[in-house]
Amino acid sequence: MSLHVKIKSDIEIAQAAKMKPILEIAKQLELTEDDIELYGKYKAKLSSKTITKLQTKEAGKVILVTAINPTPAGEGKSTVTVGLGDALHRLDKKVMIALREPSLGPTMGIKGGATGGGYAQVLPMEDINLHFTGDFHAITSANNALAALIDNHLQQGNELRIDQRRIVWKRALDLNDRALRKVVVGLGGPMQGVPREDGFDITVASEIMAVLCLATDLHNLRERLSKMVVAYNMEKEPVTVGDLGVEGALTLLLKDAVKPNLVQTIEHTPALVHGGPFANIAHGCNSVIATVAASKLADYVVTEAGFGADLGAEKFLNIKTRAAGFEPSAVVIVATIRALKMHGGVPKQELGNENIESLKAGFENLRKHAETIASFGLPFVVAINKFITDTDLEVNTLLELCKQYHLPVELTEVWEKGGEGGIALAQRLLEVIEKEERDFAPIYDLSDSIEEKITAIVQKVYGGSGVEFSTKAKKQIAEFERFGWGNLPVCMAKTQYSLSDDPTKLGRPTDFTVTVRELKASVGAGFIVALTGDVMTMPGLPKVPAALKMDVDDQGNAIGLF
Repeated sequence: MSLHVKIKSDIEIAQAAKMKPILEIAKQLELTEDDIELYGKYKAKLSSKTITKLQTKEAGKVILVTAINPTPAGEGKSTVTVGLGDALHRLDKKVMIALREPSLGPTMGIKGGATGGGYAQVLPMEDINLHFTGDFHAITSANNALAALIDNHLQQGNELRIDQRRIVWKRALDLNDRALRKVVVGLGGPMQGVPREDGFDITVASEIMAVLCLATDLHNLRERLSKMVVAYNMEKEPVTVGDLGVEGALTLLLKDAVKPNLVQTIEHTPALVHGGPFANIAHGCNSVIATVAASKLADYVVTEAGFGADLGAEKFLNIKTRAAGFEPSAVVIVATIRALKMHGGVPKQELGNENIESLKAGFENLRKHAETIASFGLPFVVAINKFITDTDLEVNTLLELCKQYHLPVELTEVWEKGGEGGIALAQRLLEVIEKEERDFAPIYDLSDSIEEKITAIVQKVYGGSGVEFSTKAKKQIAEFERFGWGNLPVCMAKTQYSLSDDPTKLGRPTDFTVTVRELKASVGAGFIVALTGDVMTMPGLPKVPAALKMDVDDQGNAIGLF
């Protein structure tokens, strides 16, 4: 390629693509105008009646796309997810893609959006990466309505005897705003409320986001909301949304947000984009309602889970499958040679240089994730997301390493070629689904103790030697089991960059211990959060936020959005 050829940005590619009216996409799925609720010409929601109607249909096969531990070099998991869906579409398979909605925090921060890239994108890209259909705003409003109702309860006499020092519900904002991590509210005198310490989470870390994404229908959403623990009373007993009697109001605010959003790819493959919990502090999967609906509308569903297989995939397989009641048919593990070289010790600025030894060292990270997926009893295919800087020797070395360790593997070029660049991966995946046996099972039983569940994840998924529980965590475990929460699955809050809880330990660290500093009961969502390392629930902006490059032209078109 000539050095003078300008490579189009993702947004330039997206804006040049010609979308079909969303009604035409719905017709591909045998849906009528009455089955969807239009949000303009190119976006729609599945109606509540449609979601109910689909429940009796036979489900198709669910394919999970995961990855190695992320690096600044990029892996392209969402891009491969979209490209694989387009490739299956090109092979005349009835397929749907199911993705999470992007959060404004990382979109305007450093990570970027979540609509894929190059010629493997979901559209309309700028809408999805910004306000979309307002789901996240509804979740933010519900979260903050609950916070306001808690403070009003304190102000109006505190009938439930809430201990204001033990209120665990925080306010939320869908932006990275470190200044709001810890705040004081209620200042200014008796009429301004009861003074207390408070804080903000990013919306995607709100339990309401997790509840919405694990609910099976509107009724189940209300039930889960009512179980959310917001505080502890003077006797140190939990106080729930149901105790406050406000689950109905929260459900009302979420009645439209709970409906999945129907959009399309550049190649007009139908996609449901819905929900967006982070995978390093929540369970990192799109909504159960969207995934199940997609499986009833198509023969194959390609979905993703956040970050590497140690986070998103582990939670998909231990938490989401239990809530949704389905089993995945196969898994795709995405890796890039650039990222593997970083895991092998190469600095980002030197990734353009061939480095076989570092590639071999970094390969151990991929190998561990493959072992993890196999431990769940699932077949998989490794997808090597090819970059222009990859040398022939590097590509051949990686393919040979995969062959040596019996890892099914295919190269993909979906960023550059769209669905055509994923045909080999799609064909290999169909072959694996057809021929390989699966014996899927989560890696721990719900009857195991909280310590046993966490230890199983650390040893079997991370490859660690054990777990160290802080004094506070040990006390919380005893309390949670006394409250009857011991049979819930565990959601690990851990750095995404390493298999360990230390983000500097790349590759495949060994003989490490994970420290659990404290626990959080997300009873409505249906899991116990174990906080490790210094993971925060409200990120901060980088020195040079992506927002500095964003603008809009005189015609209202987005500029600088990736």
